[in-house]
Amino acid sequence: MEVRHLLRLYEQGNRDFTGVDLNGADLSGITLIGVNLTGANLRGANLSRAFLIKSDFSGAQMNWANLSFVKMSDAKLVEAELTKANFSGAFLVKSKLPGAKLSGANLNGTNLRRANLWGANLCGAQLQRSNLREANLSGVNFNWANLSEARLIGAKLYGASLSGVNLSRAFLKGLDLGGVDLEGVALKEAKLSGANLEGANLAAADLSQAQLQRVNLKGADLTAANLTNASLEQANLTWTILRRANLSGADLTEAKLNGVDLEEIQQSGAILPEQTAHFMYSRAM
Repeated sequence: MEVRHLLRLYEQGNRDFTGVDLNGADLSGITLIGVNLTGANLRGANLSRAFLIKSDFSGAQMNWANLSFVKMSDAKLVEAELTKANFSGAFLVKSKLPGAKLSGANLNGTNLRRANLWGANLCGAQLQRSNLREANLSGVNFNWANLSEARLIGAKLYGASLSGVNLSRAFLKGLDLGGVDLEGVALKEAKLSGANLEGANLAAADLSQAQLQRVNLKGADLTAANLTNASLEQANLTWTILRRANLSGADLTEAKLNGVDLEEIQQSGAILPEQTAHFMYSRAM
C-alpha cells in the first residue's frame, strides 16, 4: 500500500490496517493513533519521530525498521519481529512487548518505564542509558546485551538470562536478584545499594567501585570477583564464598562476615568491620 493511500483512509476514519504491506515505506513523522497494524510488513520502514500511541503492532514484521524517537506509549508489540530495529530515543512507556524479538536492536536512551517485556529476546541489544524502571523483564533474554547506565529500579527480572551482560554504572538499587546467575558480568560502578543478591552467582564478576551498601549477599558465590574500591558498608556477607576475591580498597564498615573465610582474599587497604580487623590482626601476631 502507498503511504498516501493509507493516510487518506486514516483521515476518513479507518483504523484497521491488518496485514498491510509497507515494506521500506517512509512513514517518518506520521501520526497514526490507535491503529491496528497487526501482522503488517514494515521491514526496513522509516518510522522515525512518528506518533503511534495506543496502536497495535502485534506480530508485525519490523526488522531493521527505523523507530528512532518514535512515540509509542501504550502500544502493543506482542511477538513483533524487531530484530536490529532502531529504537534509539524512543518513548515506549507502558507499552506491551511480550515475546518481542529484539535481538541486536538499538534501544539506547529508550524510555521503557513500566513496559511489559515478558519473555522478549534482547540478546545482543544495545540499551545504554535506557529507562527500564518498574518494567516487567521476567524471562527476558539479555545475553550479551549492553545495559550500561541503564535504570532498572523497581524492575522485575525473575527468570531473566543475563550471561555476558554489561551492567556497568547501571542503576539497580533495591532490585531482587536473589539466586540470579551473574557469573563474569560487568557491574563496575553499578548502583546496587539495598539490592537482594542472596545466593546469586557472581563468580569472576567485576564489581569494582560498585555501590553495595546494605546489599544482601548471604550465601552468594563471589569466587575470584573483583570488588576493588567497592562500597560494602553494612552489607550482609554471611556465608558468602569469597575465595580469591579482590577486596583491595573496599569499605566493609559494619558488614556481616559470619562464616566467611578471609585467608584467600586480597584485602590490601580494605576497611574491615572492627571485630574482623581485630581478629585478623591477632592471627597475624
